[in-house]
Amino acid sequence: MQTLIKQNNLLSETDFQVKILENTTQIRFSEQLKKNKLFPLQPIATEILQINLGKLCNQTCEHCHVDAGPDRKEIMTKEVLQSCLNAARHSNIHTIDLTGGAPEMNPHFKWFVSELSQLGKKIIVRSNLTILTYKKYLDFPQFFKEYNVTVVSSLPCYTAENVDKQRGNGVFKRSIEALQKLNELGYGKEESRLELNLVFNPGGPSLPPSQETLELDYKRELKELFNIEFNHLFTITNLPISRFLDFLLKEKKYEKYMNTLIEAYNPLAAKQVMCRNTLSVGWDGRLFDCDFNQMLDLGVACKNNHINQFDNDQLLNRNIIVGQHCYGCTAGAGSSCQGSIT
Repeated sequence: MQTLIKQNNLLSETDFQVKILENTTQIRFSEQLKKNKLFPLQPIATEILQINLGKLCNQTCEHCHVDAGPDRKEIMTKEVLQSCLNAARHSNIHTIDLTGGAPEMNPHFKWFVSELSQLGKKIIVRSNLTILTYKKYLDFPQFFKEYNVTVVSSLPCYTAENVDKQRGNGVFKRSIEALQKLNELGYGKEESRLELNLVFNPGGPSLPPSQETLELDYKRELKELFNIEFNHLFTITNLPISRFLDFLLKEKKYEKYMNTLIEAYNPLAAKQVMCRNTLSVGWDGRLFDCDFNQMLDLGVACKNNHINQFDNDQLLNRNIIVGQHCYGCTAGAGSSCQGSIT
């Protein structure tokens, strides 16, 4: 591994990370798929359009696979957002999943959500919560309610110590404030149509615990300590890319973590991975099989690879690009942006 690092000191960060993943000595992910007669992996539908509105974020989290932060300049333009609307309008896509960075920081966010609502699509925003406590964004929870936006928020623990360690000092306090505000508006309540889901990902090189068991723990602790309610908890496995890969290499835990993922490979999860019904759109409009391939700059294997060239028939006939990082989505109960797969 050290030899690879020395030999590739002139590579871009993305190319370097791909080389690290390709250089592993463990069994290839494609070989696992072949054993299960799933290779080449192909989509079964295009139902969810996951759109990265930009890498700008008010936080700099240790585990962030997007490498987002306050200094990032990548922001999706209104022109590209319009192409996303056109694709959603002329397809069977039923859900639009808005990510970042902090998607709310895109200057066209409200316009885009209002346009999406006219199409009758389900709208999901992946909020880091803390952004909703800043003066400029205080009205966003009410805006979410007005357009019946489903809020999915990262909260890696129900204790301040663990959250602040992973996401920065003061993040837990602001997150609780945002959740309480959302609850006041009806989000997360059993009798409400306003959906509020939380996301857990491990703080280190381990698999997440049982989603069902952890959800019960979260609901009990957040209710007792802060009177907070929510609908569901999603557990997501950390994939060995970007900042988390840097962490694994620094701590000399990369090989061990990859072995953990490989040993927990689940063929049923492989059959149901999210890239089979989800299409990812980068901040510049380029298309990817998933959000993780997007961060590794592995574009779709299609001639028309930009959202302004959206061709659903062509996309459905493509082969999905896979690599060693894909073990993160197929370990144990499986992992997707909607939580456990099996």
